[in-house]
Amino acid sequence: MNDTALLSQAVTHARPPVPSAPRWNVESVLVLFELPFADLLFRAQETLRKHFDPNAVQRSTLLSIKTGNCSEDCGYCSQSKRYQTGLDAQRLLSTEEVLAAAKAAKEQGAGRFCMGAAWRGPKEKDLPAVMAMVSAVKALGLETCVTLGILKDGQAEQLKEAGLDYYNHNLDTAPEFYGDVVTTHTYQDRLDTLRNVREAGLKVCSGGIVGMGETRQHRAGLIAKLANLDPPPESVPINNLVPIPGTPLANSDPIDIFEFARTIAAARITMPRSYVRLSAGREQMSESEQALCFLAGANSIFYGDHLLTTSNPQTPLDNTLFEKLGLHGI
Repeated sequence: MNDTALLSQAVTHARPPVPSAPRWNVESVLVLFELPFADLLFRAQETLRKHFDPNAVQRSTLLSIKTGNCSEDCGYCSQSKRYQTGLDAQRLLSTEEVLAAAKAAKEQGAGRFCMGAAWRGPKEKDLPAVMAMVSAVKALGLETCVTLGILKDGQAEQLKEAGLDYYNHNLDTAPEFYGDVVTTHTYQDRLDTLRNVREAGLKVCSGGIVGMGETRQHRAGLIAKLANLDPPPESVPINNLVPIPGTPLANSDPIDIFEFARTIAAARITMPRSYVRLSAGREQMSESEQALCFLAGANSIFYGDHLLTTSNPQTPLDNTLFEKLGLHGI
């Protein structure tokens, strides 16, 4: 090789790499959805087994620390003050009340304790109380997670300092369907909060809800949006809508279980190192339907009798299912 060629090669190597296009776009995720069902689940299982113990399921317990009277208009939510859902609003719990619930969750085998407040976003006067809860739960040896809505500048850093591990803020659905579900805050508001969370050094929990009347393309759009976050969320909850009487989505048609499992599988394949959580709506599923979702790559659940305002399979039922399937909790 002559000197000119060597110089040319050196210059080429010195150039910064050209940014590549996102690996997953809506069209490529749709290709996954449209695979024969057995082929899709095989790919999902291959991906799961490459990065995780396939028989280990991460268990999180969720507690509503402030319930109802929310100003936002999320069409699926029982906690919006805009809808008549029969929900009784409750004040912010005390640290002692939260700590008692966290201790009970740990004794039952939960590894992560999640705290949710029905706010557009936390006010500065409320943040110290939440930080005290986070610190107390962290001291028990549990992973900590909160979902408090839209964060202002500096709030994620304060939560991090208190010992927070994860911040949950779901994208809910694809950008083009989002306005059919929520109008009081934007998709960009959600992305901005996730950016603030990342910049504070927190782990991200972000997923969405299916069964809200969206199309398969919308479901693929949600998965693509999550997968192209940099990096993708460490935890990805996939919620199956529980229609709440009094909300705009109360009469939504249920999603087919095979389509739901396809959504789980697409999340697993596109976000191979993430925990994919079988979340809301699990109580309405049979044991065999839940098993199908684990086969599709789900390796996390909400564990305990209640979510924020809806019920969840009772702990003994989950323990029995785990025994039948040879699963163990982490």
